[in-house]
Amino acid sequence: MEKTPITVAFGDGIGPEIMQATLDILEAAEARIAPEVIEIGEKVYLSGLTSGIAPESWDTLRRTKVFLKAPITTPQGGGYKSLNVTIRKTLGLYANVRPCMSYAPFIQTKHPEMDVVIIRENEEDLYGGIEHRQTTDVYQCLKLISRPGCEKIIRYAFNYARMHQRKKVSAFSKDKIMEFTDGFFHQIFREVASEYPEIEYEHQSLDIGTAKLADNPQSFDVIVIPNLYGDILSDVVAQITTGSIGLGGSVNFSDSCAMFEAIHGSAPLIAGQDLANPSGLLLGAVMMLAHINQPDIAEKVHNAWLRTIEEGIHTGDIYREGTSQQKVGCKAFAQAVIERLGLEPQQLKPVRYHAAREDNPMAFTYVRKKLSKSLKGVDVFLDWQGTDAAELGTKIETLAGDELKLEIISNLGVVVWPESFPETHCSDHWHCRFSRVDEGPVSHDVIVDLLERFREAGFDYIKIENLYDFEGKPAYST
Repeated sequence: MEKTPITVAFGDGIGPEIMQATLDILEAAEARIAPEVIEIGEKVYLSGLTSGIAPESWDTLRRTKVFLKAPITTPQGGGYKSLNVTIRKTLGLYANVRPCMSYAPFIQTKHPEMDVVIIRENEEDLYGGIEHRQTTDVYQCLKLISRPGCEKIIRYAFNYARMHQRKKVSAFSKDKIMEFTDGFFHQIFREVASEYPEIEYEHQSLDIGTAKLADNPQSFDVIVIPNLYGDILSDVVAQITTGSIGLGGSVNFSDSCAMFEAIHGSAPLIAGQDLANPSGLLLGAVMMLAHINQPDIAEKVHNAWLRTIEEGIHTGDIYREGTSQQKVGCKAFAQAVIERLGLEPQQLKPVRYHAAREDNPMAFTYVRKKLSKSLKGVDVFLDWQGTDAAELGTKIETLAGDELKLEIISNLGVVVWPESFPETHCSDHWHCRFSRVDEGPVSHDVIVDLLERFREAGFDYIKIENLYDFEGKPAYST
């Protein structure tokens, strides 16, 4: 039968070991794949390509549209950006799906009934990596949330629940603090949820929801979550589920491409010692087999893996005296799985995979709405070395001009002018809000003139943020 081309990267650290183990199992299972190997990661970074990937490797990825990737190491310092993030964003891999399941009683866990799928947004949020040092004391990182980004991932989560007969979708965010970013995610979640009346839905505050998940995961089914929170939460869940993130596999989807990987990193401290657990990458590869419409092979490999776990043949990260039967290394574990191909678990539930659907229920088309927008003022951020907010207010209040007025000064999010407390600590990063003296709109020329007066007065303005009303409502924190 015709083989499906896939792109393979062996990665760094333990990557080559777990990738070889995974490919050995797939070959023994007669997976119908034609791997094309590319070099990515630390060697490429250190060769002078700060992207961590060569241009011709992009050509391979875009042609095969299926990527099986071992973990990579991003060098510290030197302006290197995470290649994982770059690949996800460049290929539009907006949905990161991370199943988390308990394997009790064969792997010790506090939650033997756990079966949760975390669906993490993959393209935006703080993972944009847009950071600046603005003053001697203060750095910033921009958190960017968009309507299409939120709608794509939330709709994906509900479609996933529908396709996999899941009954409930939960969203986690911190919208009581970040009303506009996380609040937007929450708003769109409720809008999309109304289109799926057969699926139960709920929103949880990130902190409370995480605590509930750690204590009572049986009350959750599918969780949809913004990027950074999802990265943290899925590792926590994998650890409390099985005691090892080494069992966590994941897939990153776009409408046309997919990347399959383990959720853990490259673990360089144990590289080359035959200690690594290949299970996370192998389970990612199982999802790959289902994706490329080889459900028979996916089923064979997954059930053989379950049988191996069930028989107590465990790598060191999950080995427990009294529960496990045999402690093995990476190679021996792969061989144990190979020896059990064609067998099914006897106590754990065997898995069943079905042929992929020809249509793509995850495809997403976004139509941008035109909203009315009115400029109402400007926030000017200063690098000012003084410590007295009243002194600063006196200095800049006269710079407002005829059309603007100084409304507040805040420092690290705390209002310190026109009133303040002596106990409030102030850094050298000052936020000065100027608003229109009447109800009319502000022109850009007025803001340019304001900044010119700041320059003439010798102030170092480091950033501005325009203050807009959308559809007549303020669209900025107050």
